[in-house]
Formats: sequence, structure tokens, C-alpha cells
Amino acid sequence: MDSPGRMLHDSLIMFRRQIIHMRRYPIALMLVGIPVILLLLFVYVFGGAMGAGLGGSAEAGRELYLAFVLPGILLMGIATAAQGVAITVSMDMTEGIVARFRTMAISRSAVLAGHVWSNMLQTAIGIALVVGVGMLIGFRPAADALGWLGAVGLLLVISLAVTWFSVGCGLVTKSVEAASNLPMPLMLLPFLGSGFVPAESLPVGMRWFAEYQPFTPIIETVRSLLLAEPVGNEWMLAVAWCAVIGIGGYAWSMWLYNRRAVG
Repeated sequence: MDSPGRMLHDSLIMFRRQIIHMRRYPIALMLVGIPVILLLLFVYVFGGAMGAGLGGSAEAGRELYLAFVLPGILLMGIATAAQGVAITVSMDMTEGIVARFRTMAISRSAVLAGHVWSNMLQTAIGIALVVGVGMLIGFRPAADALGWLGAVGLLLVISLAVTWFSVGCGLVTKSVEAASNLPMPLMLLPFLGSGFVPAESLPVGMRWFAEYQPFTPIIETVRSLLLAEPVGNEWMLAVAWCAVIGIGGYAWSMWLYNRRAVG
């Protein structure tokens, strides 16, 4: 078994490798811009009408809808980045580079850890970019330092959980094309929750799904923290879903990786 010090050292090397890939192939960084485009689209195209439905005037609708929709856009950005990590993991597995790594004195888990850490960095950049653009166009959060810490911390935790799940998606598929499609339903969860409209406004069947799917309590918790509103029990559901997705995704990914290493 590798020592923790060696695992950390090898993981940092793999992390540096992924950063170099991001610099040479900026398509991964382009994924960061997709949530910003969606934010501007929803606020300036649908914001007036949707904001009026939230109880504001047509003039103030965009500002109201901006505050409402921004957490959903953040979750969509996390899901978009997760799709990218599934692709890069699949590329490593199908192009033979991992087979070469196995012949070297490298910690077995370091390869996957490098993908996870680089995606976390990309996600952090995406979160900062979306929030920054949101504030430029009128988002005025009421959160104090503790509220910001809770909101950003929860976003990073769900990002870590979804990243490990997506690593498993990249490992379980036999082609890059399949790996790019498998995590795609994650991008739909904010739409099928409370990310873009209140869950209670949905039809009965969709409302039930929206209330009990993983992203809804996370979106509600982040929204409440940023707007300094009562969080209630939503944060416990959010943390529980993060734990289930993260632990399950990590165990699944390591099992797949070890099985393919034996094979």
C-alpha cells in the first residue's frame, strides 16, 4: 500500500499534467463560459416575464429572477464541468496512457486524483466567473462572510461528489463519445428542480420529482445562504445527497479502475 506522502506527491504530478492539458487544449476552459452565456440568456430574455411571476413588476423582474436563477446556473456549471472530466478520463483509459503509468512507480489512485483536482480548480474558476458576472449585471447578495463560506463550501462539496461520479462514467464506458453522453442527465437536473422556476409551479408528477431529486435542496440552500434567508432543514438534505453521491461515486470509480487494472 502506498504511503500518504507518496500518494500526495504523485497526485500533485498528475494534477500538474492535467493543468498543462488545460493550457494546451482550452476546450475544457471553454466549458466554464457556458454557464455565463446561459445566465445572460435567461436573465435578459426570460428575466422580465419570469421575474414578474415571482411577484415583482416587469421592470424589476430581471433583478428578481437573477437572484433566483443564479444558484441553478451554478449547479449547471458544475454538471458541465463534470461532463468534461468524464471525457478526459475516458481519453486516458482508451489511448493507453494509463497502461504506461501502471508500468511506472506511480501511486495507483494518483491518476484519478489528478483529474479530480484539476476539475475542482476549473469548477472554482467557473463559480467565481458566474458570481462575478451576476454581480456586474445586478445581483446583490445579502450574505455575510459565514453565508458566503457556507454557499461556496456546499458548491465545492457537490462539485467533488459529482466529479467522482463522472470519473466513474469515464471509466465504465468504452469510448470517449459514450463518456461524453453518460453524465449529460446531470445538466438537466437544475431544469427539473427549483433551479429555474419554483418547484410548486410544476405539474404534479414533475413537482414530486423536483422536490426529491438531489439538486433541489442544494439549490435551495445556496439560494437561501446568498440571500440571507432562513435555510431550514434543506441544508441537511443537501449535505446528505453530497455524501451519497460522493462516497458512491468514489467507491464506484475505484472499483472500476482497479478492475480494469487487473484486466
